[in-house]
Amino acid sequence: MSEKIKTRISKSLLYFFLIVLAVLCFTPFWLMLVNSTRSGNEIMTAFSMLPGGSLARNWEVVSENMNLGRGFLNSLFLAVCNTVLVSYFSALTAYGLAFYKFPGSRVIFTVMLVFMMIPSQLSLLGFYNLVNQLGLIDTYWPLILPSIASPATVFFLRQYILSVMPRAILEAPRIDGAGELTIFHKIALPIMAPGIATMAIGAFIGSWNNYLIPMMLINTPAKRPLPVMVAELSAVRDITTNLGATYLVVAVSALPIMIAFCFFSKYIISGISAGSVKE
Repeated sequence: MSEKIKTRISKSLLYFFLIVLAVLCFTPFWLMLVNSTRSGNEIMTAFSMLPGGSLARNWEVVSENMNLGRGFLNSLFLAVCNTVLVSYFSALTAYGLAFYKFPGSRVIFTVMLVFMMIPSQLSLLGFYNLVNQLGLIDTYWPLILPSIASPATVFFLRQYILSVMPRAILEAPRIDGAGELTIFHKIALPIMAPGIATMAIGAFIGSWNNYLIPMMLINTPAKRPLPVMVAELSAVRDITTNLGATYLVVAVSALPIMIAFCFFSKYIISGISAGSVKE
């Protein structure tokens, strides 16, 4: 067997494996969409990969028991605010840690790495007590302000900017009299854009799917984001007997994440590839 035939066979096997893997990854999403068009009895009694005819009824049940549009807007507002804050302030912090040498910079970076290793669930009780003492329970402030400090994003962007931007590029604007913030906004920020886009997508998805903290802090039903509303569906009698309505809400809540990933997946790949280069 010639080398050319062996290469074709190996490529064909690889493509076949990748196609099978893609189908397996897509199957749960397809089942979610299919079940959103079926009734609860159909889902419980028979497995099917084909859509049903109960979409209108499922939507009616959802509309009767929750304000889906309000929950969607609440989640979108929180996700956008968190994404903007974590992108800008993490980029600013990463730039400072990468190109400025000051007393304690290494200590700060080390402490930041240590905090990355601590599970966030361990600080929930202390965080709740702090928010309660500040009188911020049932407000969006404790869901937005902590995004200013994101150790994982700072770490990634620091490694990214060190791999793509030489230190000498900052000297020319300094000689011309540009301020440090001007250099950051006009030179460093555009160069960091792919890495920022990568982390922004992750921040958006993380904020959109955030359930535990909003459930603890938000008491007013109209202020709750979509994941909390979805979780509360199990307490509604009509939706417990109609699983199709639950699948419909889950499909709607997953739609923005799927759209964001489809349009910006190239930034995730290129950003991680560039950010993985060692200093």
